[in-house]
Amino acid sequence: MRRHQKGFSLIELLIVVAIILIIAAIAIPNLLRSRMAANEASAVGSLRTINTAEVTYSTTYPSIGFAGLGALGGAASTCATATGATSAAACLIDDVLATTAVKSGYNFAAAAAGGTPATTYASTATPSAVGQSGQRSFCSDQSGVIRYDAAGGTCDNTKPAL
Repeated sequence: MRRHQKGFSLIELLIVVAIILIIAAIAIPNLLRSRMAANEASAVGSLRTINTAEVTYSTTYPSIGFAGLGALGGAASTCATATGATSAAACLIDDVLATTAVKSGYNFAAAAAGGTPATTYASTATPSAVGQSGQRSFCSDQSGVIRYDAAGGTCDNTKPAL
């Protein structure tokens, strides 16, 4: 009589590995697309926060008007005090976003213009690596409308609104 050995044959193991590789080949691109979509949603949310912060800043400091990205933030130790917020560190957005200008695979910028007080501003969010961290770039200005460039290039007020 023949003895049956316990375990799997090499062919059975190769078939299982091949099935796992096929499933991974299907799942990984979907995972990357999901991550890009999440990064884009985060960028739009951050631009909305910047828009709100700009309006709050210009209302709080009318002699200055709108501000650049760095002035909208503030260190946690400064913002925690009763007299912490100033025109140089308004404590309106997360200081990490204000100082590094990077969040969720996007690079941010905000600049005020139009004299003193500044009557306009422009804010942008561009992917760190187009096609990897995000596909579209986003921008906004004092109108509060968020616009996008589908190719991830330069975004301005002539682009379509979200």
